[in-house]
Amino acid sequence: MLNKINEATNYILSKTAIKPETGIILGTGLGALVNDCEVVNTINYEDIPHFPISTVESHKGKLIFGYLNKKPVVIMQGRFHYYEGYSMQEVTFPVRVLKFLGINKLLISNAAGGLNRNYQVSELMLINDHINLLPESPLRGKHYREFGDRFPDMCEPYNKTLREKALNIATQNNIKLHEGCYASVQGPALETKAEYKMLSIMGADAVGMSTVPEVLVAVQMKLAVCAISVITDLGFPETLKPVSLEKIIAAANKAEPQLSKLFMELV
Repeated sequence: MLNKINEATNYILSKTAIKPETGIILGTGLGALVNDCEVVNTINYEDIPHFPISTVESHKGKLIFGYLNKKPVVIMQGRFHYYEGYSMQEVTFPVRVLKFLGINKLLISNAAGGLNRNYQVSELMLINDHINLLPESPLRGKHYREFGDRFPDMCEPYNKTLREKALNIATQNNIKLHEGCYASVQGPALETKAEYKMLSIMGADAVGMSTVPEVLVAVQMKLAVCAISVITDLGFPETLKPVSLEKIIAAANKAEPQLSKLFMELV
C-alpha cells in the first residue's frame, strides 16, 4: 500500500508544480466548483498509478490542481464508493495520496437523504458527527506509521474551528446551513421506510453512501476535516416517494452555488 501511494504521489508531482494546502472532494452532482477555480493542471484518474476509476455517471473522474480564492487547492471531481465494488482501502486511497501531496485540510461534499423534519430538499447540512454503518473499515489491515495512529480518536472527527467558520460564512451570506449527524450506509439501494425510521431513531439527521471512510482516513492522517451534505431527497416514512438519480442530481445542482460559496470562503 505504501509503495502504491508513493508511486501515485510521484506521478502526480511530475505533472504539476502546484503545492495544494486544501483538498476538496466533490460528491454526486456537485462538480461545478471547478468552474470557480483557476485551473492549472488536470489529471484523469485513469492515468494515475493505482488510482481507482469512477464508475458513477455523475462523477467525472478528474484531479484538478489550481487556485481557489488565490489559494492552492487540489479538487477531486468525483469520488469512489464501497458499493462500486472497491475495497475501503481503494475508496480512501486518494485521501492518503492528497495527504502525501501536502494538504493540511480536507473539505468534503455529498448528496444525502434528509431525515430531520426541519430539512427541505436542496438545503445544506454541516456534518458535526457521524454514524458508521458500513461493513468494513479503511483502517483494517496492515498499519504503516506514516499513516498516523493505529487507533485514531474519533471524539471530534469534524474540525470544530472549520465548522464554526462555515456557520459564520453561511450567516454572512444568508445561506441556510443546518448542522447535524450523518449516517453512512453501504448502498446502492435506497432505504426502506423501516430503515429510514431506524436511522432517525438512532439519531441521524441525514443518510448517504460515502464520506465516512474518507473522514476516518483523514483524521488518522491528522487532516482538519469539514464536510457538508446537500439534502437531495427526504426520508420521511409516511410521505416517502420514489426518487431517481436524475432528481437527486437536479436537487444537488440547485444547491451547488451556495455550497461553492461556502467552500470558496473556507479555503
